[in-house]
Amino acid sequence: MRIALGIEYKGTRYHGWQNQKNLKTIQKILEKSLSIIANEKITVYCAGRTDAKVHSTGQVVHFDTRSVRKEISWILGTNFYLPKDISVIWAKIVPYNFHARYSAIYRHYRYIINNSNYKSVFFINNFYNFKKKKLDEEKMNESVKCLIGNHDFSSFRSKNCQSKVSVRYVFNTKVYRIKSFVIFDIIANSFLYNMVRNIASAIIKVGSKEKKIFWIQKLLITKKKNFLYGSLDPSGLYLIYVKYPRFFKFPKFVSKNILNIF
Repeated sequence: MRIALGIEYKGTRYHGWQNQKNLKTIQKILEKSLSIIANEKITVYCAGRTDAKVHSTGQVVHFDTRSVRKEISWILGTNFYLPKDISVIWAKIVPYNFHARYSAIYRHYRYIINNSNYKSVFFINNFYNFKKKKLDEEKMNESVKCLIGNHDFSSFRSKNCQSKVSVRYVFNTKVYRIKSFVIFDIIANSFLYNMVRNIASAIIKVGSKEKKIFWIQKLLITKKKNFLYGSLDPSGLYLIYVKYPRFFKFPKFVSKNILNIF
């Protein structure tokens, strides 16, 4: 039997998604909890491997098991053993041709910048704080339009990126402001290592008027390997949603749009 799960987590206390020896990761904690419920060793596969301290409101995973449980039992039982910052939101029995990574159509990431003169204690470790000057979100939004489409994103990959292919298809980008928060949304078929954080770092230079609007396009065209301007803090990055073909009929994430309030 193959089971798909919808997962939420706050990544602050974890060394990313993927299992690492002697380090606390989301995958390790989730597999341990599922193995208790299934009464057998469980290995999970995810839609997108998030880095250390990165959050998600819409991660999707799948695993195979010989244990027969009701869908609600996978949710309630697993959550009983999970810490408070990881939660199973839904569970669904899926056909064996489903794969959390390879069946996905696109991933939606969001980077949130708290563009305020002070750092709120309530939002610490949830957003990136930029207080040097007020960002021009309209210029930032204009600058990222050039990323839409099929492009070589070598200029925005970090040096440790192991992907053999640097071409990605971006469906949409948007930068907008809600009060003190400047929000960068990007939807693509997949992403290179640190690609979103590197783009966010670049567009802040546009928003702070350090660089011109067309600088992002210039970076894209040059295709220089290894991003040279520094990745932003991972605490501002969220995997919001993963899109799959409709015939899988996955439940909706309760918190899919909750970050729109910021």
